[in-house]
Amino acid sequence: MNDDQMLRYSRQIMLPQIDLDGQEKLEAAAVLIIGLGGLGSPVSMYLATSGVGRLVLNDPDVVDLTNLQRQIVHDTPRIGMSKVASAAETLRRLNPEIHVETIPAKLDEAALLAHMQQVDVVVDCTDNLDSRLLINRTAVAARKPLVSAAAIRWEGQISVFQPYLGENPCYHCFYGKVGGIAQTCSENGVAAPLLGILGSMQALEVIKLLVGNGETLTGRVMLFDGQALEWMSFKLPRDPDCPVCGNIARK
Repeated sequence: MNDDQMLRYSRQIMLPQIDLDGQEKLEAAAVLIIGLGGLGSPVSMYLATSGVGRLVLNDPDVVDLTNLQRQIVHDTPRIGMSKVASAAETLRRLNPEIHVETIPAKLDEAALLAHMQQVDVVVDCTDNLDSRLLINRTAVAARKPLVSAAAIRWEGQISVFQPYLGENPCYHCFYGKVGGIAQTCSENGVAAPLLGILGSMQALEVIKLLVGNGETLTGRVMLFDGQALEWMSFKLPRDPDCPVCGNIARK
């Protein structure tokens, strides 16, 4: 690590839980971020400024005027531009030392698996249940940690899924039977800072996973009520009959 890097990350290196060794782990790491909207914006920006060496951005959408209220990685001149290209421009300006890859397409399960196998952590920043279930199923197959969050109206939630460790559940254990409920920002609305809160926490969980220090939200979910400004945390049970993770080999 050169002198400029030592200065750039100095406030982070000062933390004994990260130190120089942890910073080097971040530099060597790769993270796949799926969805560059309200959650993906703070996730990508904080991981970039924290020095995660390779960020892979996946989103098939383009920037729309309605996005700008909350999707802070984009700005007005980029309306109509691919979200991953827009985000990549911002991230490279924030930290020109990192490597940013873009995938401006909706990936099928096989393509998603191939990309997951090349990274250390997967971050789900999508906004619909079908996508989250697909991402979870693929992350289980790839045996990669999945950091998942959702935010709508004034409420949000976040968890980490590593079902191959002990008796921890996967996303499907908890949400697989919910069904096709319309729960998107475009249909229900969302308070802009809520995405910043949940996305920042996702980035923090990713950093803890990569550095290997601190207690993550694996096996737990945190719920946030923005109007009451209250958090609630509870353990997620594993479904032994889960069709996604019920038969995987566990450490």
